[in-house]
Amino acid sequence: ILVFILAGLLVHFVFLASIFDIYFSSPLVHGMTPQQTPLPPPAKRLVLFVADGLRADSLFELDSNNTSHAPYLRAILENNGSWGISHTRVPTESRPGHVALIAGFYEDVSAVARGWKENPVEFDSVFNESKYTWSWGSPDILPMFAKGATGDHVYTFCYAAESEDFGAEDAAKLDTWVFDHVKIFFNSSRSNQTLFSALNEEKVVLFLHLLGIDTNGHAHRPNSREYKENIRIVDEGVKEIASMLESFYGNDGKTAFILTSDHGMTDWGSHGAGHPAETLTPLIAWGAGVNYPQKVTSQLFEDNFLKEWKLENLKRLDVNQADIAPLMASLIGVPFPLNSVGTLPLEYLNNSAHFKAESMFTNAAQVLEQFKVKMSQKKATTLSFLFTPFKPLSDSEPINFLKKIRLCIQQQKYDEAVFLCKILINLALEGLSYYHTYDRLFLGLSIAISFVGWTTYVILVIIKTHTNLIKTAQSHNKESALLLYGFTFVGIIIAFFLLIQTSPWTYYIYCLLPVPIWYAVVREIHIIQNLAANLWSLPISQSVGFFLICILGIEILVFSFFFRSTLTVGLVVFAGWPVITQLWAQAKRTSLIWTLLCVLLAVFPLMPVVGREANISLVIATGLLTLLISCFSLASLCRSENKYRSNEDLKVYFYQMLSVALSTYVVSSTHNSLKNKQGLPVLNQIISWMTLVSSSVLPLLSPMFLFQRLFSILLSVMATYLLLSTGYEALFPLVLAGLMLVWIQMEQEALQHYGLSLKPKLAVFNFACATDITQFRQLHLDDIRRSFFFVFFIVTAFFGTGNIASVNSFDPASVYCFLTVFSPFMMAGLLVLKVVIPFVLVSCAFEAVQVTAQLSSKSLFLIVLVISDIMALHFFFLVKDYGSWLDIGTSISHYVLVMSLTIFMMLMNGLAQLLTTKRLDLSRRTKHHA
Repeated sequence: ILVFILAGLLVHFVFLASIFDIYFSSPLVHGMTPQQTPLPPPAKRLVLFVADGLRADSLFELDSNNTSHAPYLRAILENNGSWGISHTRVPTESRPGHVALIAGFYEDVSAVARGWKENPVEFDSVFNESKYTWSWGSPDILPMFAKGATGDHVYTFCYAAESEDFGAEDAAKLDTWVFDHVKIFFNSSRSNQTLFSALNEEKVVLFLHLLGIDTNGHAHRPNSREYKENIRIVDEGVKEIASMLESFYGNDGKTAFILTSDHGMTDWGSHGAGHPAETLTPLIAWGAGVNYPQKVTSQLFEDNFLKEWKLENLKRLDVNQADIAPLMASLIGVPFPLNSVGTLPLEYLNNSAHFKAESMFTNAAQVLEQFKVKMSQKKATTLSFLFTPFKPLSDSEPINFLKKIRLCIQQQKYDEAVFLCKILINLALEGLSYYHTYDRLFLGLSIAISFVGWTTYVILVIIKTHTNLIKTAQSHNKESALLLYGFTFVGIIIAFFLLIQTSPWTYYIYCLLPVPIWYAVVREIHIIQNLAANLWSLPISQSVGFFLICILGIEILVFSFFFRSTLTVGLVVFAGWPVITQLWAQAKRTSLIWTLLCVLLAVFPLMPVVGREANISLVIATGLLTLLISCFSLASLCRSENKYRSNEDLKVYFYQMLSVALSTYVVSSTHNSLKNKQGLPVLNQIISWMTLVSSSVLPLLSPMFLFQRLFSILLSVMATYLLLSTGYEALFPLVLAGLMLVWIQMEQEALQHYGLSLKPKLAVFNFACATDITQFRQLHLDDIRRSFFFVFFIVTAFFGTGNIASVNSFDPASVYCFLTVFSPFMMAGLLVLKVVIPFVLVSCAFEAVQVTAQLSSKSLFLIVLVISDIMALHFFFLVKDYGSWLDIGTSISHYVLVMSLTIFMMLMNGLAQLLTTKRLDLSRRTKHHA
C-alpha cells in the first residue's frame, strides 16, 4: 500500500510540474548584443513615477463637481504631454508589472511562484543600461532591479517592510516618505561634489515607487475616500518633484517624465487576475522628447471612457505595458533592454522622422536578436532531419529585411522603414513564440499517454483487490520476462533519442514515465480479458446506462469549475436522492433534514464571490449560532447515558466553546479598531494565533465516539474560520458540517437498503474500533456513488464561496485578525488555510462514511482517485496558450487546481484519519489517583 501511495504521489507531482515546463518555462534567452540608436537622444534624464495599484479610471475620471482627483496631472495631459491607457497582462501583481515596465518583457507565472523579492531569472532592464539609477520606495520591488544590475550604478532607498501596514492610520505616508527623501537627497547633493556631478551626467534614471495607493486600495477599496485622497497626495508630490528638478537643473529642458502604474485593482480591493479594472492602468508622459497633446475631433475605441472622462478631443495613445521600456530607452538614448518584447510607441515621441525611423530600426534589430538566439538554441538540440524552421524568417530572410529597412532610411523613406520595422518585430515575436513552444505537442502527448495509463492501472487495482469480479490467475513467467525486456528496450530507445538531442533532464521524466506505467497495465492483461467477458454477459443497456451516468457525473464536476451555479444544480439533484432511491420511505426524518440542508447549501454557489462586500455582523451572528448549537448538543450529551462521557471530555467542549466565543469577540473588536484607524490590537492578535494553534490540538483530546469527535472537529475549525471570515462565508462550514453529519446517517440507511450490512448504532460507534481489518467488505456498485458524492462535496467545499475561483477573489481583509503588515507568504498561507477548513470537514465525514460502511479507506479512495484523474485529463486538454489572458490563466489554474486537489486529497485522507482515530490522553494520571 505504501509503495502504491508513494508512486501515486510521485506520478501526480510529475503531472503537476509538467504543465509549468510545457506552458510556463521562462521565455528568456541570453547572449544577445545590445542595440542602441545612433542619433543623440532628446533627454539627459528620465523620472519614472509608478503609482502602485492605480486604476486608469480612478486617475482620469472627474468627480461630481467636474474636478479631477489629480489636478496637476490633468493639466499636464491637457497642455503639456501625451496620455493613454497601458494594458497590463495577467498576473496583475506588483513584481510582473514592474518587470514589464522596466525590463520590457512579461514574466512567466512560475517566476511569481518562486518569490517576490529575488530574481528567479536574470534579466536586463532600462536601469541596468542607464549610467546611474536612483530609486526610492518599497523593499519588495527596488532590490530586484538592483540585484539584477551589472556593476554598482543602481542605488535604492527603501523604508522598513513593517511600514506596509493595511491596518495603519494612513498608508499615504508611504508616498510622502518617498517624496520627502527625494527632496532631501537632491538638497544633500549640493554639498557633495561627486553626487552632484553624477546627477548631472547623461542617461540618468530617477525611479519613485509609490505604494500608498495600493495599500489604501487593499485596506479601504478603490472607491473609498482614502484611496482618492491618496491620489491627490501623489498628484501634489509629483508636482513638487517636477518643479524641484526643473529648478535643480536650471530649466534645461532635458528631463523627461513618465507616470504610470504596475496594475489596477478590483472594486473589492484585490488584484492578480484579468478583470479590466486590474489590467487598465494610466500612462502620462511629458517633458523632453515627448509629444504635446494632439487635438482630434473623433476617436474610435470600443469603450466609453473618453466620454466618461471628458477627454474626447485629446488623442488617446494606448500601449502594451512592455512598450514603456523601449519608450524610456529611446528618450534617454540607452540600449533597449536585451529581453524586451515591447514595440516603441512612436506617437509619444516629439522628434524628427529620421530619429523615429532609426529608433524603430534599433527596436526591430533588438527583438530579432532574441529570435536568432532562440532559433540557434533549438537547432542545436534537435536532430537536423527533424528540425522545422519558422518559415517567414528562415535562412536569409532576417538579413534581407534589415537591408531593406536600412536602404529605406538612407533614401529618407522613413514611413516605409517604420512600417517594415513593425512587420519584422511582429514576425520575430511570432518566431520567438514558435520556438518557445516547439516541443509542446510532443511533451503534451507523453503526459496524456501517462495519464491514461495511470488511470487504467488504478481501475485494474480496484477490480483486482477490492471486488469479487475477477478470479486471480497469474500470467506465465516466460511472458512476464518477455514483457519486461520489451518495455526496457522501448525505454532505452527513448532515452537514447533524448540523449542525442541533449534534451533537459525533465524531458527524460516526461517521456520515460509512460513506460513503467504501461508495463504495469499490460502485466494485468488477464484482468482486462476477464472484465471484458463479465461485461459482455451483462445486458448491454445496463452497461451503457451505467457508463453514461458516470460520464455525466464527471462532466458536471468539470462544468462546475467554469460555472459555480452547476454546483447548485448538483445539490438540488442530491436533495432528491432519497426520493429517487426509495430511502425516503425507510427514514423520513433523516431524508427531510438531508433535503433541507442540500437546498440550503445550494444557495452558496449562487452568492457573489467572497470578499466583494464585508459583512461583519453576519460573522458575529454565525459565531453566536455556533455557540447556540453547541449548547443544545452539550445538553443532549449530558442527558445521555453516563458511560459515553466523562467530566474531562466536557471540559474540552467548554474550552472549544470559549474559543468560538473569543473568536467572535476578536472579529468584532478588530473590525471596529481598523474602522477607527487604530490598527490591529495586540491582544486580539495574540488570541487569534493562540486559537489557530489550539484548534489543531483540541479535537485530539475529545472522545472517540463518532458524533462527539466530529462535533469537536467542527467547533475547532469554526473558531479559526470565524477569524478568517469577512461576510456570509462564515455560515458555509456550519451548513456543510450539518450536511456531512446527515450524510453519514443517510449512508447507513443506504447500506441497509441494499442489504450490505447491519445498521450499527451510530451514537455508540467508536473510531478506535474502526480499524479492524477482518470486518472490511468488498466494493459494491453503490460505492462508486459514495466516492462521487465525496468528490462533489470536495469541489463544493472549494468553490462554494468562490475561493480561488481566480487570484483576485482573495480578500486581504480575511487575515486582518492575524496580521495587517504586508507579508505575501504569511497572508497566502492563512488564505490557503481558510480554503482547507471546509476540506477537513468533508474529509473527516468521508472517513466516517468509510469506517461505518465497513470499507478499507484505500478502496473508496482509489475510486476517488480515478474520478479526479479523469477530471484532470479533461483540464489538461483544455489548457490554452491563446485567447485573452484571462482565458489562458483560467485554463491553467483549473488544471493546477485539479492536480493539487488530487495530491491534496491523499494528504487530507491521512489528516482525517489522524483527527478521527487518534487521541491524546492527558487525563490518565488523574484517573489513576481517583
